[in-house]
Amino acid sequence: MTILTGSQIEGARLLTLRQMLRLEMLGMSKSRGPTAYSTLKMMGFKGSREKVLAQLDEIRNQLTGESK
Repeated sequence: MTILTGSQIEGARLLTLRQMLRLEMLGMSKSRGPTAYSTLKMMGFKGSREKVLAQLDEIRNQLTGESK
């Protein structure tokens, strides 16, 4: 079992929204509620879906410690 606390919760949310955005870009979406793209825009991300995904990829790399 894994317990998330503090900033880990925000990181997990961003990773989830990143995956949702990737699926939306492929044409899949959930049936109700705001899209991942609109949620990310409300959180302060700017640009097209592709640019927002690139920003999220950078954040993911920082969170997981991976480098390009």
